[in-house]
Amino acid sequence: MSNNTRDAGTSFEVALVNALKIPGVKVNRREFLLKTFDEYSNTNEINILDILEKGPVEIGISPDTLDKISSALIGKRTLQSTSASFLAGLPGGLAMAASIPADTLQFLGVTIRLAQELAYIHGYKDIWVNGEIDSEKVRGELTLFLGVMFGVGGSASAVKILSSGISKQMLKKLPQKALTKTIYYPIIKKSAGIIGVKITKQTFAKGVSKIVPVLGGIISGGLTYASMKPMGRRLKDTLAESINYTEEEFDKDIKSMFGSVDVVFEEAAAEKEDNMTQKSETFSVADELLKFKKLLDMGVITQEEFDVKKKQLLYVDN
Repeated sequence: MSNNTRDAGTSFEVALVNALKIPGVKVNRREFLLKTFDEYSNTNEINILDILEKGPVEIGISPDTLDKISSALIGKRTLQSTSASFLAGLPGGLAMAASIPADTLQFLGVTIRLAQELAYIHGYKDIWVNGEIDSEKVRGELTLFLGVMFGVGGSASAVKILSSGISKQMLKKLPQKALTKTIYYPIIKKSAGIIGVKITKQTFAKGVSKIVPVLGGIISGGLTYASMKPMGRRLKDTLAESINYTEEEFDKDIKSMFGSVDVVFEEAAAEKEDNMTQKSETFSVADELLKFKKLLDMGVITQEEFDVKKKQLLYVDN
């Protein structure tokens, strides 16, 4: 993982924590499911309390129905985010206080909200504990959701494995601590880095668009629309695939995850080797300088000769 990606990962983590503090970003599972399935439960004579307790998938709501509800929600959230983006892109008013970091939080906030809602539609239990954030667990799950939305390799497999009932039985055979450290954590780390880079590029484009008065708002809104809709669809489709998940698909996704993790480990190993090489070169130069300094102190070489050797060692690439 490059320094830029690693730094972007850190920036993403900071942005994620701050985005979660924005009012309306954290979704109340109970309130959301009540509002989303109230009409459906009345029409189909389903006890809404069963939906709240077990989730839409477990009580038998069809995948087609869940897909329609999810697609409508994605369209709704996309339009809302586009409208908000248009307002932020206009000069004066909100735009006077707007900045690229604010754009980042705005976009990330809408994305996080949509991710939670799609997860709850597809049977996820409440990811919030007593209304408060369980930092490591919640950040990890949300990062994987966003990884799917941003198209990060391995994240879709991780989400399907976490979401499906059959996976929970299969994963009991594997050491949980090893599973977390060797599979989930590297993919979460990889997702954070890639998302950080993508968000930085996108919000920078939004910031530049504000130079043009009216078109700036249109460009910003277009960027949000162009990205938000396919992002929502990716997560929707991934969560839907976990409903009728098979052992064959589980094996395939486990292999996919290991493949993604191998890439992360290879990058980390290459980075470590590069750092060690740089350190080795630095130590070699220092050793050589020390040798020549001793020769200078002993009177074996002159100050002029020492300076020449010093210049050769320090500016060897020039």
